[in-house]
Amino acid sequence: MFIPQNLCARSLLFSLGLIALPLAGFADHDAPRTVYTMSNAVDGNRVLVFTRNEGGVLKSKGSYPTGGLGTGAALGSQGALAMTRDGDWLLAVNAASNEVSVFSVRDDVLVLTDVVPSGGKQPISVTVDANLVYVLNAGGAVGGADNITGFYLSDHGRLSALPGSTRSLSAANTGPAEISFALSGDQLVVTEKNTSMIDQFPVDDKGVAGAVHTAPSSGSTPFGFAVSPNGFLFVSEAAASALSSYQLHADASLSLVTGSLVNGQAAACWVALSKNGSYAYTANAASNTISGYRIAANGSLTLLSSNGLTAMADQHPLDLAVSDDGRFLYSLNANSQTIVGFRIGADGSLSRVSDADGLPAGGGGLIAR
Repeated sequence: MFIPQNLCARSLLFSLGLIALPLAGFADHDAPRTVYTMSNAVDGNRVLVFTRNEGGVLKSKGSYPTGGLGTGAALGSQGALAMTRDGDWLLAVNAASNEVSVFSVRDDVLVLTDVVPSGGKQPISVTVDANLVYVLNAGGAVGGADNITGFYLSDHGRLSALPGSTRSLSAANTGPAEISFALSGDQLVVTEKNTSMIDQFPVDDKGVAGAVHTAPSSGSTPFGFAVSPNGFLFVSEAAASALSSYQLHADASLSLVTGSLVNGQAAACWVALSKNGSYAYTANAASNTISGYRIAANGSLTLLSSNGLTAMADQHPLDLAVSDDGRFLYSLNANSQTIVGFRIGADGSLSRVSDADGLPAGGGGLIAR
């Protein structure tokens, strides 16, 4: 298998890092403690930066223009921001100007290094594995061409379009929600809300995505998802407010493990996993709640509580992110324009510890370090 040298090096670091993932409640005191979100503003998109203290409390540290434009309204996606595993580079989508931005990350300061066309219209989600980046384009107006497009990220923070990497989804106007690498970068996964399909794209040795493989979601309106290092896929289903789990396979197929486990809340749309792989959480946008699920070794799911209520969020929770040290879960809340932080207990329980308010309306994306 041919892989560029720097890609090999970063992949090795990623593999070694999996062995040492901290359990919830065990902090790496030397790790950066920063939370990022995005304004998605029509007059100029910006990345908003917050530092967090040892107790998980957030403090605003400023904002940085992406050089592109936002839509001013919720993107209906997960993964509008992405960060490289080493924490050196941050990527952001600019949905209204059809661009992707790259920032160099220096402590809690961002330096814009590149802005490039996204390879389509209305980019809403981005994912990165070592120096390979893929963007999900939602197609813009009705009838637009939904696609994914790949880029190489240089050591200087510049993006170069990857020839032959643009691939269409299952149809036009599928209402895609998220793109993410899986299986150590050998596969890409995309959810389609309008068609209730899950897409898989094999990725070859040069980083080029192959033709789409589609499979029906267990339930309707698959939305956000998370992928575990051992190849389990956890997908929210907004219509029934449920979470399903699947096993991904190298031939770009998947097997259902737990189908449509309804949480009794409303509009489960965003998903995050605990760092120890024991718990999954959904943000339930219509009930202003978060539901926790226990994950068994075989990828099967059970609810942490019979009524599906693990914590109350603020109004209309969207993106979720778990801090790198595994101690805190953060929720971006659209209608209250806040980020709320919760301490993750050893049993998966959530205890509210912080609030940051005054965020712009229509923001999206969330990363916690």
